[in-house]
Amino acid sequence: MRIGEIAALVGVTPRAVRHYHQSGLLPEPQRRANGYREYGVRDAVLLARIRRLTELGLGLEEVRDVVAGDEGRGLAEVLEELADDLARQEAVIRARRERLAPLLAEARAGRLPAEGPVSPELSALLAGLGELPESPMAAKDREVLALLDTVVPEAERARLMELMHEAAGSARELYGLLDALADVAAEDPRVEVAARALASVLPVGMAVELPPAGAGGLADTFFADLAPAQSAAVRRAVELVAARRTEQGEADR
Repeated sequence: MRIGEIAALVGVTPRAVRHYHQSGLLPEPQRRANGYREYGVRDAVLLARIRRLTELGLGLEEVRDVVAGDEGRGLAEVLEELADDLARQEAVIRARRERLAPLLAEARAGRLPAEGPVSPELSALLAGLGELPESPMAAKDREVLALLDTVVPEAERARLMELMHEAAGSARELYGLLDALADVAAEDPRVEVAARALASVLPVGMAVELPPAGAGGLADTFFADLAPAQSAAVRRAVELVAARRTEQGEADR
């Protein structure tokens, strides 16, 4: 048989046969006087075995181990490894489908936010905000929430979104106050007004110690995207919430 004939018989392409020769899986057969390869039954049997093994999902190195006989790993060992690998892949696919299911349900219902895909917690939070008027600060807020949704560990994320729900009801008023600070100086009296309004709705659980400006990290990235007066108002609000937490802690003692 010539290469096209053995390829057709086994159900592979001549290119695949040549690749198996180059990979050392299929020994080169005797050649005729005219230089053409001459394949026999043994070649066809080995080629058929290679095809069956690759169709199981074995890589060429694993196939080489199997067909090497006593010098390589046995078929049972390679198949055990393949079964373990497939089980791991199945677990990964199952977990991905479980994460996909609620997102797909939201998409089919027309409730998937523009920032999606996001966690169910953030999706619920954004849905609770409803349709907000055009607001640059609201757009920035949604972007930051989508970022935090990705980078914050799952346990902390759920707590963060729960805290954000408590402040969501005053979002319209707060965004308006912060938008008004876009073109004013950081010393403008409206900064303190906006800071106190924001602090009044933020739960004490959101009191954090902000790093100083210029320290780098996520905080600097966030504040760099704000106008100076907006940045001052948010920092002042965090200070006020931290002070409230301290006062409540002293009162409880």
